Amino acid sequence: MAAEGSDPDEALLTGVGRGDPAAVRQLLDRRLPRVLALARRMLNDAGEAEDVAQETFLRAWKQARSWRPGGARFDTWLHRVALNLCYDRLRRRRDVTMAQPPEQIDTGPAPDAGLLGADLSRRVETALAALPERQREAIVLCHHQGLGNIEAAALMGVTVEALEGLLGRGRRALRASLADLAQRGR
Repeated sequence: MAAEGSDPDEALLTGVGRGDPAAVRQLLDRRLPRVLALARRMLNDAGEAEDVAQETFLRAWKQARSWRPGGARFDTWLHRVALNLCYDRLRRRRDVTMAQPPEQIDTGPAPDAGLLGADLSRRVETALAALPERQREAIVLCHHQGLGNIEAAALMGVTVEALEGLLGRGRRALRASLADLAQRGR
């Protein structure tokens, strides 16, 4: 068990730095699901999220040998790398100009998929994707990744008060965007 305040991934990083396949697998098992979930929620595209997760871990493997404990925790650093890669992709999306609009795909539920849960999930993901990047980042880190306000604020490079402001504005925007769902539930 890791000592209070120490990095719980420190021993695994040492193993990864030595090229130990078991340490690589264990670190992937421990950290990949959260990195992948973060990228999926930020990008709203499973394929791009997998690419971001892969690039994030490639950078981690390159860094493992020279990792020095005492600074940021590895998990915090890993989230920052993944977020930066997501922002790079989001910027590229805005910068791309097309001669023709892309072919529109029907994103509505399939005729045989009358599951309200799938539609609700899609609506929430769409509303989340429509938030400004910093609000979406705050909500994803705190509500989907389970980070505390202090850790999320540090990861985003803002004060806890600023993070709470982003969370409040993001929640209000989501509530307004999904207001019709709340009225249906009454």
